[in-house]
Parts: sequence; C-alpha cells; structure tokens
Amino acid sequence: MKRHTYEVRVDWTGNDGEGTKTYRSYRRDHTIASEGKPQIQGSSDPSFRGDRARYNPEELLVASLSACHMLWYLHLCSANQVTVLDYQDAAFGVMEEHDDGSGEFVRVVLKPTVKISTGDDRAQALALHSEAHRLCFIARSVRFPVDIAPEIMDAAAPCG
Repeated sequence: MKRHTYEVRVDWTGNDGEGTKTYRSYRRDHTIASEGKPQIQGSSDPSFRGDRARYNPEELLVASLSACHMLWYLHLCSANQVTVLDYQDAAFGVMEEHDDGSGEFVRVVLKPTVKISTGDDRAQALALHSEAHRLCFIARSVRFPVDIAPEIMDAAAPCG
C-alpha cells in the first residue's frame, strides 16, 4: 500500500480588531494555501455570515468530488480508447442543518456532460463513469451518497 500526505495551510484573515468577541464581530474570511500554488480565498457560506465572493468549504467538498471523478474518468477513457473532447460537470450537493447548528451532507449529484469522438463506443463511455466512481479517492471517503447522472454526446452533436 502506498501512503500519500497532503499539506495545506489555512489562515483566518477575518479579525477586524476584536477577534471573536461576538458572533458579528469577525469575518469568516480565510486563505487556503499549499506550497508553490496560488491561494484560495475562502469564507463560510453566506447563510453563516460568509462572503459570497469567496469559496466556502461546502463548495470545495462538492468540487473535490467532481474533480476526482473527472480525473479518474479521463484516465479510464484514455486507457480504453474512448477519446474525450470536452467534459463539463454541473455538480450540486445537499446539506441538512440541524436545530443545534450541526449538519451534514446527505447527497451530492455529479452531472457530467461528456463529448466523445464520433465513432467511439458510447455505451463504454457511459459505463466508465461507474468505474471512475468506484475508484474515486474522495467519493470512497465520504459517508453520504454520491450519485452520477452522466450525459454522453457525440462530437457531431451541437454544444448546448
């Protein structure tokens, strides 16, 4: 078994002088960084006094699931002679918040639209989504359902 480690630094940047003296006295702004990479500007969801112009952890979780699936799918297609010409995913997640303020994701749906070369096997292109989901590191790590609702388009089809 191989072991991989990942290091990120999260720095809170929302202290406006009073720290967390009150619920409204601080911004939820923060930066996420990893050596040699651009910073990500983060905040909380606007429902929790966050900045809607910044990514929130919930969006990043959905994005991680989407990107992991896509990367596995592209790999599997390249290994199985399915040429992907375009890949877009309109992913969404559902989180339920409890009365005590806690909550959890209850579902994420990935909706990839994939354009493949004319003549490539559409059934195989569709089936490879199941294998990508089985292999995805992030999907294997969460305890809620991650559903895949792919659409496969032929290169000759108009973009929509």
